[in-house]
Amino acid sequence: MNSMTPISSTTRPAPTTAGGASLAHAADTSRVLRNTYALLSMTLLFSAAIAAASVAFQLPAPGLLLTLGGYFGLLFAVYKFKNSGWALPAVFALTGFMGYSLGPVLAKSLALPGGAQVVTLALAATGATFLALSAWVLTTRRDFSFMGGFLFAGMVIALIAGLGAVFLQMPALGLAVAAMVALLSAGLILFETSRIVTGGETNYVLATVGLYVSIFNLFTSLLSLFGFGSSDE
Repeated sequence: MNSMTPISSTTRPAPTTAGGASLAHAADTSRVLRNTYALLSMTLLFSAAIAAASVAFQLPAPGLLLTLGGYFGLLFAVYKFKNSGWALPAVFALTGFMGYSLGPVLAKSLALPGGAQVVTLALAATGATFLALSAWVLTTRRDFSFMGGFLFAGMVIALIAGLGAVFLQMPALGLAVAAMVALLSAGLILFETSRIVTGGETNYVLATVGLYVSIFNLFTSLLSLFGFGSSDE
């Protein structure tokens, strides 16, 4: 009987420690998810308000160079200040700028026959896709980190092809790029959400920006695809 006492005393703390670590991980994941979706909601509303104001006041398009420079410059600022008090202003500056750049695109789409329906359809499809993919990852807890390299390479190719479509005036290539970006954006939503769930991303500011950019690209790509179909009609 006495020989059993040391065994029981040494084996009891193990499950407690493992359970404590598991609970701590779950609590951290829940916190990051909660903060991410809260900030994402605010940035989407802010960006939508800026885009609506851009349409209402008929603000001019910023141009390709200013759009790319502003986007990458503000994205760099987000990463630089991700752990400081300047992180949130940087995030709202980035999403506000992207909302401003979206305004002329929306105005152009609304000018097409059935433009309001095109914008509504693209918005509904984007929302449904984001909710479905997010729910899938949150329910299954699957790890999609293996997709990271493929998605990054795909986005680089899409960026180069998109620039080629603009400078070479090739609508067919632009349409193909829009379809490619839509698929890649859906994959990035899976990837970013999976990183939060598995603990790969613990900074809710970066998680928010990653999801926001994916949603933005998905919406603009669907808008181009649906708008192309509407213009053909």
